[in-house]
Amino acid sequence: MSFARPKTVIEENDTVILYLTVQSLHAIDVLPYIKNKKDELIENVFQTSYGALKVKELIGVKYGSKVQLSKGWAYVLQPTPELWTQTLPHRTQIIYTPDISMILFQLEVKPGSVVVESGTGSGSLSHSFLRAVKPLGHLHTFDFHEQRCDIAREEFKSHGLADFVTVYHRDVCERGFTEELNGKVDAVFLDLPAPHLAIPHALKALKHSGGRFCSFSPCIEQVQRSCEALEQNGFVEIQTMEILQVEEYVKTKVINVLDLEFLKTKKPEDVDAKDLKTTKEQKKYVTTQVPYTMPGHTGYLTFATIPPLFAR
Repeated sequence: MSFARPKTVIEENDTVILYLTVQSLHAIDVLPYIKNKKDELIENVFQTSYGALKVKELIGVKYGSKVQLSKGWAYVLQPTPELWTQTLPHRTQIIYTPDISMILFQLEVKPGSVVVESGTGSGSLSHSFLRAVKPLGHLHTFDFHEQRCDIAREEFKSHGLADFVTVYHRDVCERGFTEELNGKVDAVFLDLPAPHLAIPHALKALKHSGGRFCSFSPCIEQVQRSCEALEQNGFVEIQTMEILQVEEYVKTKVINVLDLEFLKTKKPEDVDAKDLKTTKEQKKYVTTQVPYTMPGHTGYLTFATIPPLFAR
């Protein structure tokens, strides 16, 4: 239950993040023994590029500690939604941290918020929602795929988050978000193939005092249909954005400095190209450079506000 609250020491059944390098992290369930393909109980040994780790040896170790592997070492960290996004098992395409941070900011999610999410998928965004709404809020997350719902439900339970989330197996485009949620939700998030079909249901779910809406869509045609549906259903402040994360590289540049004293000895009409290449010294500057290739497209985020009922 390492997601539920800050902890000092690793306990059995915790989920920990094994940090090898910036690009190499692994999520591990701290189980001393696991079953193999023959349904036999065997010691849990996790293999990495730096050697093997006997998982039972993590029990009692402090989070943040350096642990020995058979061919090197690693750090064990308490999981956060950001680390979980990098290491979770992919059941679907997921939403990553740059988009997640903007979604949480624009939806104004805070402790005590009631949030609707559809679909659940691999639970990447769900964990960030749950951290934001705890301990007084609640996440209602929907997915049309029954097996994914079952896995997500067990995952939230094992992470100690079951009290703050309800998982529904439901097609929200046809059936909406259940009658019990009508007029009780602060924010609605959609990640659906046809989000425009669910917008009337989102309107019913949002509180009469107003609320925020967000839809994640990879295709601009989905965005266009969503914007039309939002306007038809009384939403305002409709805007669409694309979040791209660009990493600048720090590098040292060497610049040749012209020998100006030498150039002063010559008349302007006598200066030629060779004289301009005459340098007095070289200076080094630490600067930044953007990458030669830009990151690829992930999706468009469409946000909107539903005003209070009396202002519609």
